[in-house]
Amino acid sequence: MSRSTTQNTIVAAPPNSDEKTRAICEERGNRPDELLEVFHAVQAELGYVPEQVLPVIADALNLSRAEVYGVLSFYHDFRTTPPGRHIVKMCRAEACQAMHTEKVCAHAEQKLGTRFGETSPDGEYTLEAVYCLGNCALSPAMLVDGDLFGCVDEKRFDAIIADLDKEAAA
Repeated sequence: MSRSTTQNTIVAAPPNSDEKTRAICEERGNRPDELLEVFHAVQAELGYVPEQVLPVIADALNLSRAEVYGVLSFYHDFRTTPPGRHIVKMCRAEACQAMHTEKVCAHAEQKLGTRFGETSPDGEYTLEAVYCLGNCALSPAMLVDGDLFGCVDEKRFDAIIADLDKEAAA
């Protein structure tokens, strides 16, 4: 589960998040076997799965809060805090490791001012580790806001981030 620099601060859930979450559960028949799909839909709708909606999900699906939290915390793709404006996913799987992704990852942490699983203090970037983007032939690979990049070294990483910063300034 992604953590952010705000993990010790209570983050207010988006407006109407309880109602939206209840509707998502109802769309899936309030079935406990739909829990993962509920999490995906809530995250797609709200940008993350606020911890405040876990009792709503538990009640709707007739599960304990512990069961709901256990599943949420098991899967690292679900966030419990708002993500940064840009989500940077760095591949750390074997093929990328063989092509020195750890150097690029260390550089990414320094450049973005945040650690993996966290969001930069300015709220611009969430840095996440992934373990295969299916771009092994062009490793190291990264995904930025859904766009795949290959052959990423420190220089290319900086250029990609600079392009995002330019877009934000425009």
